[in-house]
Amino acid sequence: MAQNALVIDGIGVDFSGFKAVDGFSTVIEEGEVRVLLGANGAGKTTLMDLISGKTKSTEGSVHLFGREITNLEEHQIAQAGVGRKFQIPSVFRDLTVRENLIVACARQPSVLGNLRLRRNAAERRRFDEVVELTALGDVLDRVAGVLSHGQTQWLELGMLIGQGARVMLLDEPTAGMTVGETMKTAALINRLRGDYTMLVVEHDMAFVREIASKITVMHLGKHLAEGRVEQIEQNPAVREAYLGSGGIH
Repeated sequence: MAQNALVIDGIGVDFSGFKAVDGFSTVIEEGEVRVLLGANGAGKTTLMDLISGKTKSTEGSVHLFGREITNLEEHQIAQAGVGRKFQIPSVFRDLTVRENLIVACARQPSVLGNLRLRRNAAERRRFDEVVELTALGDVLDRVAGVLSHGQTQWLELGMLIGQGARVMLLDEPTAGMTVGETMKTAALINRLRGDYTMLVVEHDMAFVREIASKITVMHLGKHLAEGRVEQIEQNPAVREAYLGSGGIH
């Protein structure tokens, strides 16, 4: 039986009387791809901020594989195994794809040090695994700054894997992508399913249908509903609050 990767228990944050996230709870199992839905202002990005340590909670707790990480510093949560991917990719644009991945897979604190030192066997295996998973082998010697939007997103995902993230928080990973790039991203996420746990904020419902193990819906900072796509489609509270009478399209 899968263990719990992320247990969010009554987490919340109060900004001078405004509760951006209000007593939110959910449990995400190891290897699961969970999609977080909600209208703009529902609290999705703030929830990601609370999990990753960017924002400090005023109530509740977060546990990662049984270890409490509530309100630790961002770097401590990252070291514990939580990787965060923002809408705007964070890569070294002046380095090649190969160099970006070498830096991510290495364990030295210095970027230049990572590039100069010989990689050990474990780092080489990690590098090869990431290249295979992301299908970036054809562009390894291309400077990251000239990659397509989709390739840049895949590189950042690869860097999270290389850094040892066991739980990945992905904020609108397909924003700005072509249809083809979106479907390639779905295929990549599905390859990672089972080995990595992902919490994905996304609005593209075709993409959501391709990847979601389960959907959680937020509304006004609260947990509104949770279930498979077809259950969320038929949920009256979700229809009223977010999806409209036509359901998910």
